[in-house]
Amino acid sequence: MICPFRFLERRQIFVDALHLLTLHEPGNELHVVPEVTIPGGSVDYFLVSARNGKPLDFVGIELQTLDTTGTVWPARQRFLQSVKAKAPLSASAADRPFGMNWKMTAKTSLLQLHHEVETFEHLSKRLVLVLQDCLLEYMQGEFTLGHLSDPKVGHAMHVHAYKLDMTSEGLRLGLVKRLSTDAAGVATVLGLQAQARVELESILAAIEERLSAQTLWSPV
Repeated sequence: MICPFRFLERRQIFVDALHLLTLHEPGNELHVVPEVTIPGGSVDYFLVSARNGKPLDFVGIELQTLDTTGTVWPARQRFLQSVKAKAPLSASAADRPFGMNWKMTAKTSLLQLHHEVETFEHLSKRLVLVLQDCLLEYMQGEFTLGHLSDPKVGHAMHVHAYKLDMTSEGLRLGLVKRLSTDAAGVATVLGLQAQARVELESILAAIEERLSAQTLWSPV
């Protein structure tokens, strides 16, 4: 999977993270806020429980899809030509290869988590890494992930792996595996020590500025 928007199908990834909003109460509103900046980077989405326009709890959600090497355009044109579609392709680009950059994707993802997860742990909040099952399998083969356990709500770092299944209605995204660990566990994978620190109020203020009718999550 290359396009991260595929993960937004039916907003299932947010439904699957609801249990990590440990301070959520009936009557609170749910918001999905994109691209909130914290020390160490920008988190793709925050799932937020709010009341009267004030965020009371949040879960960070990072999407990790596969990067590619080379350019996919010549392969696209060759496919179109194979099905007799009109697809101009220059001779210089005809044999240009492309592929999945498994190693760089995995390394980049783990390094980004290293910079972010200790911040969440310091705040007693949760960060969820959303990825495809095949990428998780690759990471388990290339990195030391054996210490990641069955999911515990108290852990700061959660991994949600999804699979695309073919159904009568087409491809459908489904959660197939969950793991979790703490900040020390993420550092162990890379042999590093996370150092990010930030006050809870600064993140809550950044979220509050972004809450609006557009971020409000309606189940309909």
